[in-house]
Amino acid sequence: MLGQKKKLTRKEIKQDKLVEFYYKAQDFIQKNQKKVLTYVGAFVAVIVLVFFYSNYRSSQNEEAGSLLSKVMELYDAGSYLEAIEGKQGTPKIRGLKEIVSEFGNTENGETAKIYLANAYAFLGQYDKAFEYFEDYSGSNDFFKATALAGQASYYSVKKDYAKAAKLYKQAAFISEINPNRPDYLLQAGINFMKVKNNDEAKNLFQIIKDDYKASNAHAQVDRYFLELN
Repeated sequence: MLGQKKKLTRKEIKQDKLVEFYYKAQDFIQKNQKKVLTYVGAFVAVIVLVFFYSNYRSSQNEEAGSLLSKVMELYDAGSYLEAIEGKQGTPKIRGLKEIVSEFGNTENGETAKIYLANAYAFLGQYDKAFEYFEDYSGSNDFFKATALAGQASYYSVKKDYAKAAKLYKQAAFISEINPNRPDYLLQAGINFMKVKNNDEAKNLFQIIKDDYKASNAHAQVDRYFLELN
């Protein structure tokens, strides 16, 4: 007489499935050993490459930061041409242009682009300044706004006031805590006025009146309101 068939519990079913999976996996590996080892080796290689690339980027960024801190002495002193080209001597100071060329894909290299663009602007070389303002792709909100405002200034000089207004507005709205925000709002409003978009100009001027009473822009904004009325 056959014994009564035992009913498997959920736990036992899971264990059976796990055992079945284990043997199937083992069988697959044995039959495809070369392929599996190739894939595993490739995966490990990718991990190693990512690790070394990350370390390389970090060291590159640190080096760019060190070089940038040295050349900023020239920049802050108003020696813009030397800041761009570098200064021979002991120790040699590498210029912003060289730092950007070699380390432009790092965060500190991106920062160097902003100072390089500013230096060109101070020397009246606006086309070169625009090139580096437009090329900025770092993550710093302050420098993002600076890059947009630099482009806006370029278009304003070229009398393309519509583009200037749009870019100044974008710069103003990147961050509400940017100390230059009221100035960007003012310049955006002025350029909107030049293309007869008075409603947009009023909206931006009103933000200055409401939120930035201690700013230099606030001291100027009333006269532009009078021009609009």
